Parts: sequence; structure tokens; C-alpha cells
Amino acid sequence: MTVTVDGSPVHVLTSGSGPAVLMLHGSGPGTTGSGAWAATAQALGPARQVVAPDQAGFGRTPVPAGARGGLRLWTEQAAGLMDELGVESYAVVGHSMGGAVALALAAARPEQVTRVVAVSTMGAPGAPLSADLDALWAAPAGPAGARDMLSRLFLDQALVTEAAVDARAAAMRAGEAAFASLFPPPRARWAEDLALSAAALAAIRAPVLLVHGAQDAVTPLGTAALPLLDHLADVRLHVFGRCGHVPAIEHPHEFRRLLSSFLGPDRDR
Repeated sequence: MTVTVDGSPVHVLTSGSGPAVLMLHGSGPGTTGSGAWAATAQALGPARQVVAPDQAGFGRTPVPAGARGGLRLWTEQAAGLMDELGVESYAVVGHSMGGAVALALAAARPEQVTRVVAVSTMGAPGAPLSADLDALWAAPAGPAGARDMLSRLFLDQALVTEAAVDARAAAMRAGEAAFASLFPPPRARWAEDLALSAAALAAIRAPVLLVHGAQDAVTPLGTAALPLLDHLADVRLHVFGRCGHVPAIEHPHEFRRLLSSFLGPDRDR
């Protein structure tokens, strides 16, 4: 479905009913809300209202005229989307870039955001741009770029199948023009844009679950997740061993159990 937010269209995958969960994807070229979260949404079942948008510049959601991508736009668009849908309170799950947006949204809307799950997250103050994230943002559209990107995302290279490469290459080509405007070089500035201030992190009152892969080279555990433990008031960290940047794919069953447990009962919570 498409929802108009501040005069601009936002494409959204929705499913289920009950307690709402906003799911925000990461920043890799070709990423979409449905591509990132459809399997997880299905596993969570119909008793949760899942909202998984294509964020501005990704999938079928354009960057609004006169704007450019960045933490402020993505945060305001996410908040506006839930307002347009009439959802008064919701949990937020974000992956990588989406984790930074989830944290920023919790800081901006403390009366609405009930819980935060930040997976392989960005957002830590002073976190440097990793070589793998730099390469991921620079990946050219097409099979070679898709293969290189997937090889950086997953520790288990068996997940870099021909079908996965073909699907990502097609998605990268479809979104190539829009993505080119999001992270042009020098790219360290865009990592800085996605960092929250210590004051913003301290303002978050919702319980936060950080989920990270021990071998994540895109947003390394030591610079991306561990510093957040010193800034968040109500936080816990779950680390998956033998896991790269995408726990939802590399450890799907345990990830979904962890997510369901933290989000709480499907109803009446």
C-alpha cells in the first residue's frame, strides 16, 4: 500500500493486527521494507500489526522534492507514517541504518515508542565509517556489486547463492538512480549524520534491545553496539556468535524467538 506523508508517497508493507511494530530496513543498495522484513513479519504472526515501509530513497518511496536523505528525514517520515496510520503507540525494530532511525524516533516520540530493537545498529556517537560499509554504499548495480555486497553482509558465505545475487542485483538496478543521491563520497559524513548525540540517547526512556553479530564487519560490535551501553538508560545486548551483519537471516529462528520475547505478549500488553 502507499501512504501520503507530508505530501510525499511512502510505500508500506503491512500485515496483521494488534500491537503495532514499525520495522525499518538498513541502507544497502536495493534494500526495501518487504525484502528486509517480510519473513520476520510472517513469523511474528497475524496478531501483531507490522508496518514495514520503504524509507525515502529506497524501493518505491522517493526522496521528497527539495529534500535529501538523512537521519532527520527518515525519522520524521517514520513518525509521520505512524501518525497517518492512526497508530498511537508502537514498538520499533530497526536494522543498521534503520536502528539509528529507531533510536532517533524513540528520542523524538517518547510518548509513542514503547520498545526499541536495534539490530546491527548504527547511531553510536563517534562511530567511524567501516571499510565494509563504505564499500557497501559504493557497490555498483549489477551481479558483481551484488555479490560483493552480500559477501560483506554474511559471515556464512553459503548464503551468497546465485538466486540471492540475482535478486539483489535486480533490486539494485531498480533503485540505482535514487540510491546514488543518498551516500555520495566522501561517505564518512553520512555515517556521522546517522550518529545520535549523547543527549538524544540519554533521553530515550523506552526499553532497548541491541542485537549484534560478533563478526559484523559492516557495523562492528566494538564501535557500533558496545558504546551505546554507556548512553541508554534501559538497555540490554544480545550477541550472536558466528554471525555477520544480518542476524535475522543468519540465525532466523533464534532471532525471531528473541524478538517475540522482547516485544512481549501479542495482545493486552
